[in-house]
Amino acid sequence: MKSDAGPDGMFVAGGTDLYPNMKRRHQEPKTVISLMGIPALGRVDGWNVGTCVTLTALSNFPTVQRSYSAVANAARLVSTPLLRNMGTLGGNLCLDTRCNYYNQSYEWRKSIDFCMKKDGHICWVAPSSPRCWAVSSSDVAPVMVAIGADYRLVGPQGERVVPAGRFYHNDGINYLTKQPDEILAEVRLPSPNGWDAVYHKLRRRGSFDFPVLGVAAWVQWTGQKVVDARVVLGGVASYPQEVPEAGAALKDTELSDDAIAAAADAAYRPSKPMDNTDFDLSWRKQMTRVYVKRALEELRARH
Repeated sequence: MKSDAGPDGMFVAGGTDLYPNMKRRHQEPKTVISLMGIPALGRVDGWNVGTCVTLTALSNFPTVQRSYSAVANAARLVSTPLLRNMGTLGGNLCLDTRCNYYNQSYEWRKSIDFCMKKDGHICWVAPSSPRCWAVSSSDVAPVMVAIGADYRLVGPQGERVVPAGRFYHNDGINYLTKQPDEILAEVRLPSPNGWDAVYHKLRRRGSFDFPVLGVAAWVQWTGQKVVDARVVLGGVASYPQEVPEAGAALKDTELSDDAIAAAADAAYRPSKPMDNTDFDLSWRKQMTRVYVKRALEELRARH
């Protein structure tokens, strides 16, 4: 069906992102192809999760709650119950990037001569920039990058498996490495072998809002020592941004106060939120340090 529709066709799962975008003329497919009728995409098989599993089902699934609590929590923090009942895992992982200059009505965008992401030539966040700075606002994607999940993609050329961290580009327009005719079919979660992860989200309201900062922290323990760690930021770049220096600051420590402070400082430095989402950008940058600290303190308390 996608081959017949060509570039004028788009896949849709829950539609909670695509349909509002179509109303605002951000995306204008002539053919919309639903994936929800494919049974295999709606299954959970061990540690393999089909991408048409709804966010509600994902957050309530016993295996996910028990072994992947950070994934369940991130799914539970997306939007509202009604939208989680419709929205899917794959939809959240492929969520369109957002920006105050882009996520407006057609008439509003026309009044500013549009923007680089749709119909225009200038990124109004950074007018001299050659690239779009729209922000990745997925809640689940930073967690998948942090825990080291793999994505299975299926297309006309066959199947391929890519690490979650290589699925995303730091570009507001070309933010996925997925080809238009490929389907994100399955997420392969890593086996639960001595690691733990958490996700903390900053937003103005306690529900509904997209994150203006998300922090996914992952640590692998051997006894009381951290042998590996990752810290991934959401809502501050066009992709889930891993901060390798923050993870390195935690290795071979017992998550002491000094190690946590060093990781929080390391995450603070590359966090460069742009003035295209909610709250004051300098305050949001300060919150990076606060939220990384909280996430790591929670991991220490749970160990």
